[in-house]
Amino acid sequence: MEKGSLFSTLSDNEFTVMLDWKTRVKIIKHVAHALSYMHHDCSPPIIHRDISRNNILLNKEMEGFVADFGAARLLDLDSSDQTIVVGTLGYIARELAYNIIVNEKCDVYSFGVLALETVGGKHPGDLLTSLNYLNREGATLESILDK
Repeated sequence: MEKGSLFSTLSDNEFTVMLDWKTRVKIIKHVAHALSYMHHDCSPPIIHRDISRNNILLNKEMEGFVADFGAARLLDLDSSDQTIVVGTLGYIARELAYNIIVNEKCDVYSFGVLALETVGGKHPGDLLTSLNYLNREGATLESILDK
């Protein structure tokens, strides 16, 4: 893809300037539509299991595409799919780590982390660390969101 991954775009100050609010929302919507298609329109449903900023590619129109299906699983609706934990740390749903049952919730959790990261410009874990510091200084919404 022409613009590379969402990770490289969020990390590069030159490209980050192109990520206005409208573009960020568009990227999040594209990923949401892709996940909805994989979970509800495919038979059997596809669970990606590694939705992260590295696996979202951007084309020249800054549209987001889900990539890297190496960890993906087809969901068997007649069984409780159990598996080993895979994915990128910081994007894995905690309940998956505890019960190792694969379902759509794994991708939905990762999508939430990705959406927060796209809006905030950094991983929510990093955001929490900076909030601890900002609380002493007086946190504002402007100090949380990516400028």
